[in-house]
Amino acid sequence: MNRYFFYHLFFILFLTVGNAVIAQNPNVITTGVITYKDAKLEKLIPRDTKLEVIGSGFQHIEAPVWIPDSSMLLFSDTKAGIIYRWSAGKSSSKFLEHTGFTGRLPHGEEPGSNGLAITKNGLLLICEHGDRRLASYPLNGKSGMRTLSDNYQGKRYNSPNDVLVKKDGTIYITDPPYGLPLKENDPTKELSVNGVYRISMDGKSDLIISDLKYPNGMAFSPDEQLFYVSVSDKVHPLIMVYPVKKEGSVGKGKVFFDASSLSKQQAEQVTDGLKVDQQGNLWASGPGGLLIIDKTGKLLGTISTGEVISNCCWGDNGSTLYLTAGAFLYRIKTNSFYEIKK
Repeated sequence: MNRYFFYHLFFILFLTVGNAVIAQNPNVITTGVITYKDAKLEKLIPRDTKLEVIGSGFQHIEAPVWIPDSSMLLFSDTKAGIIYRWSAGKSSSKFLEHTGFTGRLPHGEEPGSNGLAITKNGLLLICEHGDRRLASYPLNGKSGMRTLSDNYQGKRYNSPNDVLVKKDGTIYITDPPYGLPLKENDPTKELSVNGVYRISMDGKSDLIISDLKYPNGMAFSPDEQLFYVSVSDKVHPLIMVYPVKKEGSVGKGKVFFDASSLSKQQAEQVTDGLKVDQQGNLWASGPGGLLIIDKTGKLLGTISTGEVISNCCWGDNGSTLYLTAGAFLYRIKTNSFYEIKK
């Protein structure tokens, strides 16, 4: 039997303050607490919904992405430098190794790959902390990994963190300094800003947001008229929103959701990865768990796992939400929906 089964069983039963149970299916462990702050959340997540533990034993996982034509989930372990795959009925397995860092220079505590996304032509986009680049890898396996973009105006990125693909194929990345050994104060930091960049498929990059302290997760509204960016600042965690211009750049931003009051109770948790459903609700990692926020900026409730949630994504038929949190992989069935195109 997998040795990690005993590890996550012990953790779930004894370290999540009594909130875990063994489901009727002995192979399924459920855990977590869903806090309902508004009745609207009951329509998205019925009160009897369970959060399932579907993987464990990782170091620090991030950036889940659903691959619809293979019915599998890919996600990064930022410390191990491994991209894992998960499919229903199968245990997690290694998909790509040695991701994120191929050099010999000093690196930060999370040198591996982070953000992942899929292009329209079947390329896996990979944010690589240690190599400070956005790489691409063909999912058909017919060739190896390539550098898509590693600089802005000749200066190397800090450590690309998250990646997002617009319907027209335009790529966006956030570039905080988290992959650098000394982060903001690292002497190898070449750019004066922690920017958000728009990248064309030929690798040309444009700086579209330059005034955020630590830009992190990103998402578009369903009609792609609004662009959301989380700011993972422990002092002032925010989610910003920007109008999207016709050419793909953005206009003046404003605060969409201020998580500062939540962070006072959860000091080590910040706004991180986020996704949007077809109704325009945001599902965003933040202080206290995964925050569910409606399109007006109202907090409807939270999903808490007992671990810091780093990110989430929609999968299966578009109503299952997958979550990454520390050493654990989770999923939860919802009444929400996101259109997944094959």
